[in-house]
Amino acid sequence: MDHGGLPHVYGQGDEPDPRYTLANERTFLAWVRTTLAMLAGAVALHSLGFPESDPLRGVLVVVLALFGGLMTALAFVRWARIERAMRLREPLPRFTLGLVVSVVLVVVSVLLAVAFAV
Repeated sequence: MDHGGLPHVYGQGDEPDPRYTLANERTFLAWVRTTLAMLAGAVALHSLGFPESDPLRGVLVVVLALFGGLMTALAFVRWARIERAMRLREPLPRFTLGLVVSVVLVVVSVLLAVAFAV
């Protein structure tokens, strides 16, 4: 049986209701869209030269770009863990990705507020 290169996910348990699998995929894609927004923000800050402080702008651009990539990887891991849990009829994993994203965005918001104030 072909498991699409993911035997640790698809090779486990029973096939769940397709509605749940598709909902899990839509959630993953929503995280990817959020990542794209972060990357677009990083490109915009770099291209527009805002904030005027080069070191602060550099920090913001790097944080947004690196976290965007990391968030995509974490979203994929979360998708796989949820899919596997559904197939094995286990409890769903905790939603720690939301906390991580919230903390990083608060830090970016504070840095932007400092940039506006300076």
